[in-house]
Amino acid sequence: MSEPRKRVLLAKPRGYCAGVDRAVQTVEEALKLYGAPVYVRKQIVHNKHVVSTLEAAGAIFVEENEEVPEGSTVVFSAHGVAPEVHEQAKERNLKAIDATCPLVTKVHHEAKRFAKDDYDILLIGHEGHEEVIGTSGEAPAHIQLVDGPDAVDQVVVRDPAKVVWLSQTTLSVDETMETVARLKTRLPLLQSPPSDDICYATSNRQHVVKEIAPECDVVIVVGSTNSSNSVRLVEVALTAGARAGHLVDYASEIQEEWLEGATTVGVSSGASVPDDLVMEVLAFLAERGFGEVTEFTTAEERLTFSLPQELRRDMKKAAASS
Repeated sequence: MSEPRKRVLLAKPRGYCAGVDRAVQTVEEALKLYGAPVYVRKQIVHNKHVVSTLEAAGAIFVEENEEVPEGSTVVFSAHGVAPEVHEQAKERNLKAIDATCPLVTKVHHEAKRFAKDDYDILLIGHEGHEEVIGTSGEAPAHIQLVDGPDAVDQVVVRDPAKVVWLSQTTLSVDETMETVARLKTRLPLLQSPPSDDICYATSNRQHVVKEIAPECDVVIVVGSTNSSNSVRLVEVALTAGARAGHLVDYASEIQEEWLEGATTVGVSSGASVPDDLVMEVLAFLAERGFGEVTEFTTAEERLTFSLPQELRRDMKKAAASS
């Protein structure tokens, strides 16, 4: 009897989104322009490989501004920071370059606007995630965190007619909608954000994984364990019908037993993952007989963001004086 045909369903879109691309490029350009070291507060994006590559190029990652020598250059990560972080940078005379993803900045603006109008803001997100800390810092007196559907019963608001929900940009679309639905049964007048807070890239990557998952014996997502959107992709794959799902930083982490008896393997990657890591996974699978790769596309992404204005200004100056 002939061997069953082995194949890979490769998800597209996958990997870098516009916000990650911009953040990584910001650190690379800052290193070129100002020379090493350039300090970066928190991981620029949640990916082990990206961080170690930038470290090798001269970036120094720190947890807080206090660790940055006075007068140095510091880049704020794509996940956004609270206003007090900008204040601390000023106090230490740091040259701050803000690489916050513009889609996260949009949520910050929404938080400020609703707080100014004295709304209670229910922020759907994961406790302790940098993006949640940054957004909450915009209006701490008005924002309360709702960490998933099970946290809905603990919500207390001042006026049920003046409540709005916002969300972290990297959540599971389905779980967020379930949380919103539960909130609305308790708070029928709950308002929604003016436009969807979950970023287009997160939604797109989840959508294509949902499409391929039912056909897959196993779905391998390339991404780091602290990357919210990567972790969500594995959950989405399993919920949508994949028999198994695993998160790996590198092809070398794939365990042979995951592939035993498998004929169809799905492959995707989180929004902070360079595509060469995905290509290494495909090469690993090809060596084990999974040479047939079908790319499954559900959306074309063309969005790009310009670099932070502080950096663009300095790049222009440098170009003019050279």
